[in-house]
Amino acid sequence: MVGVSVHPETSIQYLKGIGPKRFEALKRLGYETISELFYFFPRRYEDRSHFRPIRSARISEFITIKGEILDLKVRPVKRLEIFEMLVGDSSGTIHASWFNQGYLKKNFEIGEQIILSGKVEFYNRLQLNSPEYEVLISDEEETIHTGRITPIYPLTEGLWQRTLRTAMKQLVDQHAGELLHEYLPSSIRMRHDLIELTPAIQNIHFPESSGTLAQARKRLIFDEFFLFELALLEKRTKEKREGTAIPIPVEKDFLEQFTKSLPFALTGSQKKVIREILADISKDIPMRRLLQGDVGSGKTLVALSAVLQTVRAGYQGAFLAPTEILAEQHYKTMTKIFGPLGINTRLLTGSTDEISKNDIRNNLRTNKNEVVVGTHAILQDNVKFSNLGLVIIDEQHKFGVKQRGHLLKGTLSPHLLVMTATPIPRTLGLTLYGDLELSTITELPAGREPIKTYWITQKKEKEVFEFIIKKLKAGDQAYIVFPTIEETEKVDVQAATKEYEKLKKGAFKDFTVGLVHGRMDSKEKDYVMRRFHAGEIHLLIATSVIEVGIDNPQASIMVIENAERFGLSQLHQLRGRVGRGSKASYCFLFGNPKTDDGKRRLRVLTKTGDGFKIAEEDLLIRGPGDFLGTRQHGVPQFALANLVTDYEILKTAREEAIHLLEKDSCLKHPELSRLNERLKQYTTYFQD
Repeated sequence: MVGVSVHPETSIQYLKGIGPKRFEALKRLGYETISELFYFFPRRYEDRSHFRPIRSARISEFITIKGEILDLKVRPVKRLEIFEMLVGDSSGTIHASWFNQGYLKKNFEIGEQIILSGKVEFYNRLQLNSPEYEVLISDEEETIHTGRITPIYPLTEGLWQRTLRTAMKQLVDQHAGELLHEYLPSSIRMRHDLIELTPAIQNIHFPESSGTLAQARKRLIFDEFFLFELALLEKRTKEKREGTAIPIPVEKDFLEQFTKSLPFALTGSQKKVIREILADISKDIPMRRLLQGDVGSGKTLVALSAVLQTVRAGYQGAFLAPTEILAEQHYKTMTKIFGPLGINTRLLTGSTDEISKNDIRNNLRTNKNEVVVGTHAILQDNVKFSNLGLVIIDEQHKFGVKQRGHLLKGTLSPHLLVMTATPIPRTLGLTLYGDLELSTITELPAGREPIKTYWITQKKEKEVFEFIIKKLKAGDQAYIVFPTIEETEKVDVQAATKEYEKLKKGAFKDFTVGLVHGRMDSKEKDYVMRRFHAGEIHLLIATSVIEVGIDNPQASIMVIENAERFGLSQLHQLRGRVGRGSKASYCFLFGNPKTDDGKRRLRVLTKTGDGFKIAEEDLLIRGPGDFLGTRQHGVPQFALANLVTDYEILKTAREEAIHLLEKDSCLKHPELSRLNERLKQYTTYFQD
């Protein structure tokens, strides 16, 4: 970096070996400054530190050797060149070849000592094709590319492993000690035997040994979790300290009358959760609570109890759902419950006509509409509330962090209740919802029977269809779900539209068969679903559009075609569309998974109906990045940490974050100044 003053925000294009072109490539990966490049971690490592005698080389093995260059030549092959090197040690010789890289010959001289690392292959002789190499000036010289535990970095177009590794070695050797500053309090480091930041960064890139690599990983994984949890908890602490909400008085007598008027009794778990929520909204601190419960556990009614109290106190409620079908169903439920009480509820979705949209928006501004239920349409800038007291978000994982915050701005912050029917494993809950209090409904309503689940092959289709016909004749209803709605050359699945035509003319010709999928407009979907709820449609052919929120107590049979194409939590959600009444219910999984994970998913589903156990298993199988398909909706993407394998470090980091904020809620102690600086760099994720 000749002539450039080096500081953490210096552009990496000035780093030797980078330059403008490689800078653009690294920029595409998200790295622009020196401080960011320190955290561009290797994706894996190869142990090239142990030299093997050449005579021990075996085909298909990865081997590292140290020997003398005995011969160098460039051999033309058609219009190309092959650069060849002969290397020997006391045990024998081996050839190394680089295809179409004749220019490399000028980099070597016969008699030099060299280290080679690569895969042994056989082409009329044993040889190494395009091995990594390192010419040794002396035995004491430190190597970069081989003869050590060697970092392998993620690449993109315009980056090459060897050039990048050389630049990273220069970065950590020349600038880590100067530019990296320890920010973790010494008491925390000593308590958990964590090494300092500079050696951690140096050894995560170029580990001296497997032991120092393990120490570096432990420190940096702790940092990732600690900063994340600290940011989450500090945000919540600030809300409690500075945020002001509308305290909503709770009318206990009215609530008791309301619950007694319902045609069923609330479970003990529902009553407990209602008490937790109502205690929260009665305070002037904004409620931030997650309500989770298995499919069919009665979360919606719990939420509506809070809406009812909000409206009774003179404030508005907003209820967000991720799909129009689910929003429409919630709207019907609310209209049925709130209508007799004189509460005005409106539905606002993308399909709502413009006249109605304008009417709803005007009424929300003047408090004439007390409750609005809808989709992302509620989040538009032209939707303004005059007196919003409570926001409820159903299937929260379908909404991003910024979307969640859109309705919470203002002098008086509304209370927030987010709900999910997909149980969140505790490991993921500490990160995805670490800033929320947690309520869990652990019971299902009385009279619900476990859903009998079977994993079967297509050979049994005739028997299953005969069973369905028998049940349909007895008054039950059924679903058959497909993973897609149209055939493609790439995806060998039976299209729902094609099967719909086939089944209504074939096996189920004596019954009314309906079809619903995501490409139908809302009026079509609504028409089909109304007929299905009314019992006019006996068998519904569908895609995963019915995954959440569809509640038809008469539906007792679920058939899932190509079940291996669905995730485990998604299969559990689909299965939850049946078993919602008192009838015995059944789920048939037609699947022929080719992978061990695919077989494991279907096997788990047949053994348990516990959504929390299923969620834990799904997280283990798929990993946190793909769990719930939420990569784009706010699940943190850690560089090193893994929410499953590193759970114990996560717990420790969270405990330390809680402890630190309890002692110093504003992090004002002088010792924490550098931690504050690091935290500011980290909190972009939380900006609503």
